[in-house]
Amino acid sequence: MEKPRYNAAIVPCQDYDAANVHAALVEALEAIGGLDWVKSGMTVGIKPNLASAKAPEYAVCTHPVMVAELARLLIEKGAKVIIGESPGGLYNASVMHHSYSATGMTLAEQAGATLNENFASSEGSFPEGKVLKSLHYTSWLDGVDALITFAKLKTHGMMGMTGAVKNLYGTIPGTVKLEYHYRFPNHQDFSDMLVDVYEFNHPCLALIDAVTAMDGNGPTAGRPRHCGALIAAKSAYDADIVGTKLLGVKPMDVPTLAAAHSRGLCVDSIEKLSIYGEPEGYIIPDCQLIPRHDITSVRNTHGVTRAFMKMVMASKPDAVKSECIGCGMCAKLCPAKAITMKNKLPEIDRKKCIRCFCCQEFCPKGAMKIKRTWIARLLNK
Repeated sequence: MEKPRYNAAIVPCQDYDAANVHAALVEALEAIGGLDWVKSGMTVGIKPNLASAKAPEYAVCTHPVMVAELARLLIEKGAKVIIGESPGGLYNASVMHHSYSATGMTLAEQAGATLNENFASSEGSFPEGKVLKSLHYTSWLDGVDALITFAKLKTHGMMGMTGAVKNLYGTIPGTVKLEYHYRFPNHQDFSDMLVDVYEFNHPCLALIDAVTAMDGNGPTAGRPRHCGALIAAKSAYDADIVGTKLLGVKPMDVPTLAAAHSRGLCVDSIEKLSIYGEPEGYIIPDCQLIPRHDITSVRNTHGVTRAFMKMVMASKPDAVKSECIGCGMCAKLCPAKAITMKNKLPEIDRKKCIRCFCCQEFCPKGAMKIKRTWIARLLNK
């Protein structure tokens, strides 16, 4: 009798012990069809989340043991494995070598994988894209036969949640990402862009490291939260839908999933998935979420203008001066050039700010927070 196959799997993995991670990967992958698609001699790319050069205990990046054990499984099948990523900012050997070292990705290299050393970019045509008909991407992808997105389960300043779909944004060269933030400043267009990037890359497998997730001021300065799980699916949309359950978010409240559903690419609820395992057992208690998107994006028919709604409801980035070290990274990475440094502290021009939250995402000390108006806080009670 043929073994049952599921849309997605969530399996226990209580810690990052290599044996436990290996067992979790084997169980989860077997539930969704295994690795029979891997053929000897093929090159498989793994795209982890290396959003910031921080050590594993901060729960910012996909844990290196996860990536290393996946690489071992692929190599056992006869594949060559390349690990590649492009965080925000400069994309070059110096930046990436520091990232590989700080995040522990050299452990995957010890397992037999290759850390990407090709820092060139290419341009691809994507006529079926909704908002991206062509795009720049990291050239290392041209050398892989199959791609796996291996995300980290985290909250996110702009999108509410980051998972397996948004993880593919790291296939866009660092400084080009800033350009895309400026081109697609509202949540709907930005979400459609992320879906286009995902569909262009079309990974064959999606994994989410939810052993230790992140809530609060994610995706780089939130709180590590223990979930004790690994999520796997053939589709990143399905993997992310399972991830929403752990964070206590409705799938259609995640802009990327809503955008994908509107295009017929995914279902709109976890109940419509066949899942191996029980997501309810891994829900983060009292998960601290970031406000998802502004009411200003909704048409109003009762005489209240968008400008007024924007003024009273829109979340915005704001620096906590006592935590700021004056490094100027926020000003360097702001795609709208809305931040200037004065007396070693950031000042934000609210007229220029597009609320992409790049400053919040890449602040090395987490000093840039998402600030909600008092009216928005009051209405949310």
